[in-house]
Amino acid sequence: MTALVIFGLLAGLMLTGMPVSIALGLTVLIFLFGFTQVPLESVALKLFTGIEKFEIMAIPFFILAGNFLTHGGVARRMIDFATAMVGHYRGGLGMSAVFACALFAAVSGSSPATVVAIGSIMLPAMMRAGYPKPFGIGVVASAGALGILIPPSIVMVMYAVTTNSSIGALFIAGIVPGVMLALMLGLTTWWRARSGDYPRERLHSWRERWQALRRSIWGLLLIVVVIGGIYSGLFTPTEAAAMSAVYAFVIAVFVYKDLKLKDVPKVLLNSANMSAMLLYIITNAVLFSFILTSEQIPQAIASWLTETGIGVIGFLLAVNILLLIMGNFMEPSSIILITAPILFPIAVKLGIDPIHFGVMITVNMEIGMITPPVGLNLYVASGIGKMGLTETSKAVWPWLLTMLIFLGLVTYVPTLSLWLPKALGMM
Repeated sequence: MTALVIFGLLAGLMLTGMPVSIALGLTVLIFLFGFTQVPLESVALKLFTGIEKFEIMAIPFFILAGNFLTHGGVARRMIDFATAMVGHYRGGLGMSAVFACALFAAVSGSSPATVVAIGSIMLPAMMRAGYPKPFGIGVVASAGALGILIPPSIVMVMYAVTTNSSIGALFIAGIVPGVMLALMLGLTTWWRARSGDYPRERLHSWRERWQALRRSIWGLLLIVVVIGGIYSGLFTPTEAAAMSAVYAFVIAVFVYKDLKLKDVPKVLLNSANMSAMLLYIITNAVLFSFILTSEQIPQAIASWLTETGIGVIGFLLAVNILLLIMGNFMEPSSIILITAPILFPIAVKLGIDPIHFGVMITVNMEIGMITPPVGLNLYVASGIGKMGLTETSKAVWPWLLTMLIFLGLVTYVPTLSLWLPKALGMM
């Protein structure tokens, strides 16, 4: 009964069009004053202790690094490198967009930032080369979602903070699935291009490829700074985020010189606005999680599922369906902060590895970025390509189908997520 009251209040407030973060906070306040005897002092204490975690600082730093890179010419050089490597295949510019998105995702940690950085350059180039607009928009919108899975990932940080999981292990666990999904999206792009007889670029010499690599190497080295630093123990994931922000600033302003010093305050302000929004959502989600825990709701659901004998396979299928539905209407950070406190204890009780579970949830969030009506990548790509949301939603279906197949693999083949962190001794 208590669970029905809490989720009924939350659903009712969200149906009014209220932002998720405010709906979470109001649900907690209404429940506190009307349905429980939990002292307000404990709530205030939880509000402050819940967001003082050192790991949360990784979020604004990764956002800042991504913004520096988006404005700093890194994307263009990565596109040149990707085109030199795969542009000679059928649909070469489309495949270049996929692998440029994968490279930029590995340094930005943000899906919309990846779509903006790569799409604003690649979409006009594909239009000039004679590619159909829906093809270009479908490629960029779907491949941009790699920004959520390939580390560093802001979504993974939020999952780790919510569930007290290892950010470093999650980052390492995302590498193999991220590379695998990039290859699958690239193969889908090639197949679509081959079916439509789309153009290809000229074959670049190895000398030209080496020169393209040299021009993009400063951006690519950020991958080594973050992942190498975490794995070697040189610094924590939060310190790696701070290092990535400083490194991105240096290469954008002083190495590539595409970002002027006078533009830095604007980048800082944009990063602060986005960070404040996410931290406000986290604050309200902490209170929501506190209420759920105090009322023993996750434990009651776990016991019920165990008694019904749904099993691991059935539970994972149910979670995927739930997250895919929620992905149609909510953005990733809100979904994770609402569902993780409920689903995580159940997964642990059923013997599901927390890192594998986190990667699976992250892939669901990727798919949600390209599903209407709230898929953020669809809005960003349609704005860049100047095409309606309905047409954009239709354009992504081949890549969406590929991602659903990939979700099934990640869900039921845990080795894809767990092999590398186990091999590196991080689990």
